Amino acid sequence: MKVGLLFGSFNPIHIGHLLLANFMATSTDLDTVWFVVSPQNPFKQSNTLLHEFDRLHMVSLAIGDNPDLGVSNIEFHMPRPSYTIDTLTYLQEKYPSYEFVLIIGEDNLAGFPKWKNYESILNYHRVYVYPRSGSATTDLTTTLPNVSFVKAPVLDISATFIRDCIRQGKSIRYMLPDEVAAYIKVHKLYL
Repeated sequence: MKVGLLFGSFNPIHIGHLLLANFMATSTDLDTVWFVVSPQNPFKQSNTLLHEFDRLHMVSLAIGDNPDLGVSNIEFHMPRPSYTIDTLTYLQEKYPSYEFVLIIGEDNLAGFPKWKNYESILNYHRVYVYPRSGSATTDLTTTLPNVSFVKAPVLDISATFIRDCIRQGKSIRYMLPDEVAAYIKVHKLYL
């Protein structure tokens, strides 16, 4: 089984995430894509994040019964902040017959050499890079081993923009699945 891993805060998950994950799962050599909900990204302040179980639940609502997508809370049980190399190592030990592929945005590629033990990630895992508007061009896709650029459709939408819309009382219709929007409304999240 070849599993693509899309790490993120998903604060909240939106249609851009879903479009990307579904494309990767159905239009590449990946068998499935798992959303790995990060309780605390080392590059983000934790006080801006919604509770991890709310974010996990919203991802589950968003993917519904799509057999090509999955969700993982693996990092909830690991030391914080979460480092990708530690999660990959744990997953590989837990699922030794699976091949795990890291999916990252082009905007993260330039800073990839700053990631904890990035050389180990590249030695043991492939990295699929998708385009991001406004990203600085880098030659790392040709200079780093095991890095492949995937021409995937990407929507220029962000969770920050959605949270701002919610706080301002603006419509978030079509930005995220209806089930997620309903969950946010019922639980009065991001206000």
